[in-house]
Amino acid sequence: MSGQPVVSAFAIPVEERPSDRVAALFDAHHQRVYRLARRLTASADDALDLVQETFLRAARAPKSVPFGSDREEAWLVRVLINVRRDQWRKASVQKRHDECRPDAEHDHGPAVVARTTIWRALDRLSPRRRAVIVMHELEGLAISAIASQLGISAITVRWHLSAGRRDLARVLASRPGDAHDKPV
Repeated sequence: MSGQPVVSAFAIPVEERPSDRVAALFDAHHQRVYRLARRLTASADDALDLVQETFLRAARAPKSVPFGSDREEAWLVRVLINVRRDQWRKASVQKRHDECRPDAEHDHGPAVVARTTIWRALDRLSPRRRAVIVMHELEGLAISAIASQLGISAITVRWHLSAGRRDLARVLASRPGDAHDKPV
């Protein structure tokens, strides 16, 4: 045993511990990641689950997270979008608004009906298109910022934005009872 270096968790400098790295990552970016997750999901609980899975993936592979605030955030956003896409594929289109009965919507006024209609239409978009629409139209991000966050080109963002708007228009123009179970 003599001559052998003793290795313990306390021998690792604080800045190199994976748990400290993930904690610092969470502290720096959890609010932005949550805001995006909240816009990509139907409820606060779903958003929290999405954020949790995003940071769990960072904790499982802390060395894969690039250094630098902008690069870290872009990586986290890409992971969040991929997690959401995986959820969407598994559920194939979840009915998140079942608790909102159509007759109850009329009791809350036109604003609630409009908001529910828009979110239902957004739910029918693919996760990538929904993310682009939400980030541009609701969060006001520029095309270049969205491209950076999602790790795609600006032209691809413009294409998803254009196609997403067309898909939304088509969904909103469809009559109740049309095939609402399939994404566009």
